[in-house]
Amino acid sequence: MKLTVVGGGSTYTPELIDGFARLQDTLPVEELVLVDPAADRLELVGGLARRIFARQGHAGRIVTTSDLDAAVDGADAVLLQLRVGGQAARQQDETWPLECGCVGQETTGAGGLAKALRTVPVVLDIAERVRRSNPDAWIIDFTNPVGIVTRALLQAGHRAVGLCNVAIGLQRKFAALLGVAPADVHLDHVGLNHLTWETGVRLGGPEGEDVLPRLLAEHGEAVAADLRLPRPVLDRLGVVPSYYLRYYYAHDEVVDELRTKPSRAAEVAQMERQLLEMYGDPALDEKPALLAKRGGAYYSEAAVDLAAALLGGTGSPYQVVNTYNRGTLPFLPDDAVIEVPAAVGGEGAAPLPVPVVDPLYAGLMANVTAYEDLALDAALRGGRDRVFRALLAHPLVGQYAYAEQLTDRLIAHNREHLAWA
Repeated sequence: MKLTVVGGGSTYTPELIDGFARLQDTLPVEELVLVDPAADRLELVGGLARRIFARQGHAGRIVTTSDLDAAVDGADAVLLQLRVGGQAARQQDETWPLECGCVGQETTGAGGLAKALRTVPVVLDIAERVRRSNPDAWIIDFTNPVGIVTRALLQAGHRAVGLCNVAIGLQRKFAALLGVAPADVHLDHVGLNHLTWETGVRLGGPEGEDVLPRLLAEHGEAVAADLRLPRPVLDRLGVVPSYYLRYYYAHDEVVDELRTKPSRAAEVAQMERQLLEMYGDPALDEKPALLAKRGGAYYSEAAVDLAAALLGGTGSPYQVVNTYNRGTLPFLPDDAVIEVPAAVGGEGAAPLPVPVVDPLYAGLMANVTAYEDLALDAALRGGRDRVFRALLAHPLVGQYAYAEQLTDRLIAHNREHLAWA
């Protein structure tokens, strides 16, 4: 089995490598190719990756290259974890929206749109190269904004599934609070990527006992603190929103915070410099503890599980993924990309039935789905008017004066990445 990681020079990659090494019985990889145009980073990451495999007794071969076509040739699955423009572009995404009084964030709002416009054309080019090499290969997308990128891939006819680590992170946290094994916790997870709610926490499987009321009653303070939302908000909702919902539920408060502290991009850039220095130590043969602060917790386990299920291994039959709606949520179009539990196998991901969704959440999902339609149109066809329409539709913008200002700033800061600008 050959797997390729596009963006293999990322500081995330040792987390993924650690998962491949620990879970080698679940996903027996014979050749793992890390491809990245940044040769200096790739050399450091590749060296650590080989040492991790050796330490854990993995017999697979790790190849590093900057040749994308050679990297994807014959691959059974390709994992996408790239960042067009690097941390410098992320710093901009998190900064200029604040000038207009809007949240500056790399995956949602105006910054998220900028990332989508930079990313979608690049991802589609990569996917076409994969299809030419092996039309049966699966593409697993971890590149943000996952919902929009996955929809672009599916609309172009690629065998693609989107992956996010929010659900597996909550599953692990809930399991620890409840004193049970993570595998025993099944989430009634519903929404769009980075716009999700846990409406049930079931023990034993999709039909198991819902212990969400007990979880909130006994551990509500801990859950609320983790989400940085007031405990009474969780009590009134009766569900657990993802931490991304704070951008919507406490928008002005978040904007004030972001204006008075260093950006997350600046923090990550500093962390990356430290990590790359660590990766260069020939004695290091395991992922360092600092990597846990980089983000992407449990990404490796989710990725291994998904790849194993898609490629006929022993991955879990039910996983939270991003895939076509296909009537699962009747208030959204069939071709909307939703994030829900699905049955995953060799033919892809089939969403499980979802209970009736409260209008409080359904309305916001419908609004953001409409934005994603317009965002993808702007990413595929370009043009200032399309960018403006997408921004005006986003609930974190929503005013024409803001949309006008943000459109100008987005184009000015991303011109080098926009072929039409």
